[in-house]
Amino acid sequence: MAEANSKPGVEYDEAIMAQQDRIQQEIAETSQLIGDHEDLLLLSKEYSEEDNVYQGKIKDLRSKYKCFRRTRGDGNCFYRAFGFSYLERLLDDRKDLERFKEVAAKSKDMLVSLGFPAFTVEDFHDTFMEVVEKVEQQIPVEDLLATFRDQGLSDYLVVYLRLLTSGYLQQNEDFFVNFIESYASVKEFCGHEVEPMARESDHIHIIALTSSLDVGVRVEYMDRAGSEEVNHHDFPEGTEPKVFLLYRPGHYDILYK
Repeated sequence: MAEANSKPGVEYDEAIMAQQDRIQQEIAETSQLIGDHEDLLLLSKEYSEEDNVYQGKIKDLRSKYKCFRRTRGDGNCFYRAFGFSYLERLLDDRKDLERFKEVAAKSKDMLVSLGFPAFTVEDFHDTFMEVVEKVEQQIPVEDLLATFRDQGLSDYLVVYLRLLTSGYLQQNEDFFVNFIESYASVKEFCGHEVEPMARESDHIHIIALTSSLDVGVRVEYMDRAGSEEVNHHDFPEGTEPKVFLLYRPGHYDILYK
C-alpha cells in the first residue's frame, strides 16, 4: 500500500525538479551573467505606476546612484556581482589591489588547513589568481567583463568565493553557530548552503565573505519594508563600502555611484 501511495509523490518531486530546470534554462537563455550599464529609470518599468512604494524607492536610488548592471538570477548573483564589481574597482586602485592580492594568495593555505582537498582548492585558486593578475596588468574593463561572461571562468571564480565564505564561517564557528538553524554544525551548514553552486546568499554569507577579504560592501534594499526610501546596510559594519549592490527579494545587482 505504501509503495502505491509513494509513486505520485515521487512523480510530483520529479515534476518540480523538471520545472526548476526549465526555469534555470530560461534564465540562462534570456540574461547575461553580467549585464551592461543601464539607467536606473528602467527599473520603474518593472513595477506598476501605481506602486508608490517601489516607484518611490527607485526615485530615491536614482538620487544616489547613476546606473546599474544586472546579474543573472541563478542563485550565484551575490558572488558574481561582488567579484566583478570589486575587481573592476581594483583596476583603478593600485594600493588596495596590492593588499587584496596578498590576502588572496594566502587564502589557499587557509582553506587546505581546514580540510578542503588541496588539489581541488589549488585548481580554483590558480584561476582566481590569474584573473587578479590580469587586473594588476590593468586590462580594459571590457576584458574583465568578458571573463565574467564566460560561463566556465565565471563559475570558477564563484566557486572560489564560495570556498572563502565557507572557510571564514568554519574558522569562526563559535560565533556563527549561534545564527545557524536546522543544521548540526557550521560545517554541515556550509556543505549544504554555502559551497554548492546556485544556493542563494543571506546576511551570514555576506558577513563571512566581506570579513574574509576585508572588503566593505553596501547593500541597498529595495523591498516593501519601511518608507519610499531605500534602506542600506554596510558589511562588515563600520567599514567604508567599496562595492555597492542592489537587493531585490532573492536577487543582487551592481550599483554605480
